[in-house]
Amino acid sequence: MAKTYLDNITRAQFNLSTVLGILGAFIFFLGFALLLPMIVAFIYDEAVWNTFLYSASIAFVTGGLLYYIFRTDEELRIREGFLVVSLTWLFLSFVGALPFVISGILPSYTDAVFETMSGLTTTGATILGGTTSWGFVNPEIESLPQSMLFWRSLAHWLGGMGIIVLTLAILPLLGVGGMQLFQAESPGPTTDKLTPRVQETAKLLWGVYVAFTGIEFLLLWAHPSMDWFQAINHAFATLATGGFSTKNASIAAFDSVYIHAVITIFMFLAGINFAMHFRLLRGNAESFFNNREIRFYSLITAISIVAVSGSLWLFDEYDIGGAIQYGAFQAVSIITTTGFGTDDYELWHSFGAFFLFLLFFTGSCAGSTGGGVKMIRWMIIIRNSFREIKQIVHPKAILPIRIGDKTVDYNIQRTVLSFFVLYLIIFGIGALIMASMGYDMQSAIGASIACLGNIGPGWGEFGPTENYAQIPVIGKWVLILMMMIGRLEIFTVLLLFSPTFWKQ
Repeated sequence: MAKTYLDNITRAQFNLSTVLGILGAFIFFLGFALLLPMIVAFIYDEAVWNTFLYSASIAFVTGGLLYYIFRTDEELRIREGFLVVSLTWLFLSFVGALPFVISGILPSYTDAVFETMSGLTTTGATILGGTTSWGFVNPEIESLPQSMLFWRSLAHWLGGMGIIVLTLAILPLLGVGGMQLFQAESPGPTTDKLTPRVQETAKLLWGVYVAFTGIEFLLLWAHPSMDWFQAINHAFATLATGGFSTKNASIAAFDSVYIHAVITIFMFLAGINFAMHFRLLRGNAESFFNNREIRFYSLITAISIVAVSGSLWLFDEYDIGGAIQYGAFQAVSIITTTGFGTDDYELWHSFGAFFLFLLFFTGSCAGSTGGGVKMIRWMIIIRNSFREIKQIVHPKAILPIRIGDKTVDYNIQRTVLSFFVLYLIIFGIGALIMASMGYDMQSAIGASIACLGNIGPGWGEFGPTENYAQIPVIGKWVLILMMMIGRLEIFTVLLLFSPTFWKQ
């Protein structure tokens, strides 16, 4: 009856029953994910195991009822796909925050949602270890139960490749209309399908993702300073380009060249389109190494490592080995929007620090787990700029933009330029809102770009050794929204605020 009523009042716009039914399926799936930290709680004999059971039960009941009442066989249209994606990330954060609140670790539901959204969007900004605006002292990261630390890292890992892509891979019931969800959730200006069926594509991408995570886990576990728990958590966070660590000092807590090198390499790999990884593993090396975006990404990364490491060596009195170790790690961490830290870059010489700040606006490859603007967009923007200069000299000439031997479609050019303008506008609005709350310009800018770009640590009062606990409630919800907007590449969320979206 409820389904019939909602269909009647929304038929002119879209099928709300379809949206609610699929949303219910995703929430139900989250219930299974919430049971995994409970196993960790049993292993370490932690009393908080029941908080995950209660949270999973809420997800099962809520999601199950929504799916049972509103399930439908009707085709999912593009508008409904965008709505499902946005609501999914929002409501999964609402439900995923429950363990923090039920356990009493975070009495503020806002803080719990902030931490969960930061995990699912692979941002890595944390409110742990700081004092809230209303005087409560949030616990330090290392004082959390192991199961809670695992839940933070697992949220990263699920959000990295995308909960929706994962669900499309394992739940055939969402096969109808699945491409709309895949397009709305997958990062980048284009979606790379490896097979005609989106479900098979999702499985292949997740297969590569799981394999890389397993390899990094084994490499980290091989080092004596990391046990299996530390290794799996940091492997999750690295491949997801998330940045949550089990240590207050992040990767700096592991003073090991080996660990820094392993994580640097896998952060770089996580910043590459996973579809290209699959092609390379299938033996198509030519496609991988001739990919112009990978080449550009590698070039920018190499230049950044040289510039930042050179600054540390010349101005900050690091020896050449230490300069490369810390410079390479931090440059790759920011480019890929991972946000791990091995040093406090705010204390570096202004050249190296400012170079890192510029990298906050880059991002890795489309189709990777990284956030930010993405390299392919920068390629199109740069080539469009040079094209405009040539057009002024030769006003009648037809000058297409090419990436390799392919001409970039005009619609993609327009979308990329619109994305970039909106990105800067939202970044500016976010910084203004933070500044209106009394934060200095450096802190306001840092918090805004760190959350919108899904990087995590920012600048000033939100630098690599600080946290976001102090921000007032309204400010935290603004940053929560910015994290979601950045993860879903702006248009997916902003569409919901357009009156045209809700019209027939």
